[in-house]
Order: sequence, then structure tokens, then C-alpha cells
Amino acid sequence: MQQFIIRRILVAFVVLFGVSTFVFFMVHLIPGDPATVMLGVRATPSRVAALRESMGLDEPLVVQYGNFLLNVAQGDFGRSFRTNRPVVHEIQVRMWPTVQLALAGMGLALLIGIASGVLAASKRDTWVESLVMVVAMIGISLPNFVLGMLLMLFFSVHLRWLPTMGYGTPFHLVLPALSLGFLYSAIIARITRSSMVEILGMDYIRSARAKGLNEQAVMYKHALRNGLIPVVTIAGLYLGVLLGGAVVIETLFSWPGLGRLAVESIAARDYPMIQGIVLVLATGFVFVNLLVDISYGFLDPRIQYN
Repeated sequence: MQQFIIRRILVAFVVLFGVSTFVFFMVHLIPGDPATVMLGVRATPSRVAALRESMGLDEPLVVQYGNFLLNVAQGDFGRSFRTNRPVVHEIQVRMWPTVQLALAGMGLALLIGIASGVLAASKRDTWVESLVMVVAMIGISLPNFVLGMLLMLFFSVHLRWLPTMGYGTPFHLVLPALSLGFLYSAIIARITRSSMVEILGMDYIRSARAKGLNEQAVMYKHALRNGLIPVVTIAGLYLGVLLGGAVVIETLFSWPGLGRLAVESIAARDYPMIQGIVLVLATGFVFVNLLVDISYGFLDPRIQYN
């Protein structure tokens, strides 16, 4: 296990180096000059040139890249072109709301999806299974921003139970988390149902039933644990996606997360901020996938890390 983790960490450094190189050169392909965007099109060439020099954009691209790698190695992502504040500070402020939204959305998705998938598998070839699969198909097909607007219209405008937008209390988290979680719960429900149906037809499940174990013990103690491996895989993948910031949902509900910050930074041609956000999100994605790989051994003792 220890050797496996060390190898994965070393691979993670290689991945992050590749991501940092890719994003550095990609942001410089974004049309528009940051100095011109900040000063406006009516700014004189001398003012634009002076601002470019203060931001280090007048140096050759290779020199800028070397400075960027040197600063990142020291944990310094530079200063935002837009706010002139340290990028690390800006990301820290926006990171916690994104983590809150991602964990709440994925928690709801796992709770609803696993319960629905197990119910559909246990009631195979009945109207219950058909109903669960129809609802899951609707969840996959319905865009999350459409669901968000419907939830906002019903719970905020008509019932006045929850705030329409903003951040600061648990009530502000409910609608964005539901908007995100419903989509992923539908995907998880379909995967859980397929995995459980396959496992329930295996020999050791028939042996457990033949020994006289009740159906609840067979379903949850023997079948569900092995059936969770594909669920954990897809959940880890989508949790990494959610940590990247649900841009549409964050914009719809005025949620101050990294997704909105990334969009604002791209519009402002804020190179240091874009590079810092991508690196932080890539690190989170790699870390989540490492945790998912480690969890396989706990879910299925037959899995060995060589």
C-alpha cells in the first residue's frame, strides 16, 4: 500500500507539471491583451506598454514560463492582474464555498442514488424499478440550470421557504446542492442498479440465501459492499468535476465559488488567476482519485496493491 501511494504521488507531480505547462501556454492564446482590457481601448500606447512592463508581459514567453515555474515551486502564484491581490489569497477565499457545494451535492447524490439503485435492483421487473429508472432518465436528461430555476421558482418565489441566491447560511446551500445532486443521483442510481443486478445473480449470493440469511442481510451486507466499487469510481470522478466549480449553478445562485472566479478571470485576461485556479483544481482532482483508488481495498479485500 505504501509503495502504491508513493508511486501515485510521484505520478501526480508529473501530471501537475504537465497541467501547469499546458495552462500557461493556453492562457496566452486567449485573444486580447490584459493591459488593454484593464485600461480600455482608449488608453494610450505608452500607458499600455508601461502596464505590460509592470505585469512582466513584455518579457519573452520562455522567460515568463521560467519565472512562473520558479514561483509555483515556492508556492507563489503571483498577483492577480484584476485586483492586484495575491492569487493564493483570492483562491482561499473562494475555495471553501466550492468545497461546501461539491460535498453537499455529492452527498445528496450518493444518498438518493444508492438508495434508489438498491430499491430498483431489489424490486426487479416490477413497477418500482420502472419508476426509478424513468425518474433517473429524467434526471440525466434535465439540465441542472433548468432544474435550478424550477426549484427557485417553486421553493423561493411561490413557497418563500428558501432564499433565491446568495451565500452564508445552510438555507442558501439547499437549492444549489439539489440542482447539482439530482443529476448525479440519477447517474449513480443507474450504475448502482446495474451493479446490484449483476451481483445478485452470483453464486455466493445464492449460497447466502440458501444458508437462511434474511433478504436485508443479503442485500446490504453481501451484495451492496461489492456493488459499491463502480459507484465509488464514478462518485470520485464527479466529485473532482464538482471541485472544479459548477459554473452555471454558481452563476445562477450567485454562489461565490471557484467556478465564477474562473469565468471572471478569463473575461479579464487575468493570467495568474487562471493558472492558479487550474493548478489548485488539478491538485484536488488528483487527490480525490488517489482516495478512490485506496478505498477499493477496503471495499473488496481481494484487491491487492502490487
